[in-house]
Amino acid sequence: MSATVDARGLSCPQPVILTRDAMSADTQVTTIVDNETAQHNVTRMAERAGWSVRAESREDGIYLHIVPGEVSEVVPITSQVDRPLVLVVPAAVMGRGEHIELGQKLIQNFFYVLEALDQQPDTIIFFNSGVKLVAEGSPALEHLQALQGRGVEILACGTCLNDYGLAERVAVGKVSNMYTIAAKMMGAGRVVSL
Repeated sequence: MSATVDARGLSCPQPVILTRDAMSADTQVTTIVDNETAQHNVTRMAERAGWSVRAESREDGIYLHIVPGEVSEVVPITSQVDRPLVLVVPAAVMGRGEHIELGQKLIQNFFYVLEALDQQPDTIIFFNSGVKLVAEGSPALEHLQALQGRGVEILACGTCLNDYGLAERVAVGKVSNMYTIAAKMMGAGRVVSL
């Protein structure tokens, strides 16, 4: 079977996610993108999954013909560690810089992609301004709720929630304390911090 993904005009990470979803259901995928960044992102994802990609430039876009194949090195996405993976989120934005709006968009896109990946953390811990992401109105709320629905434990620092006046607005996860947070981090096989 084959599928066509028209990702022209879509921003990152949508072309990658839509292509990945099509790859899980079909044996051949053609993804149409309209810029080199999307081309490179889709190509890297497909090759990492062990698929071959052939790019074809046309007047109306870049056509990426993706088929199962062999690449020189497939980087596994699954963890080799038996102990839990803990993700810590200390801020409501991703990265550092002057453009707060960009940081907000990046953190939303990060959780969108994380929701779509096969490998997910066992626990996500939010502290400092990161607790804003578990409260009503968070741009990442839908993705965090989906992750929680898949069994990802979500913990938010109670002291931080109180400091930001958000204790009554928690919409996903559990209010936690520093003892539990420290124990989760120390018991983890890996801790990844954004």
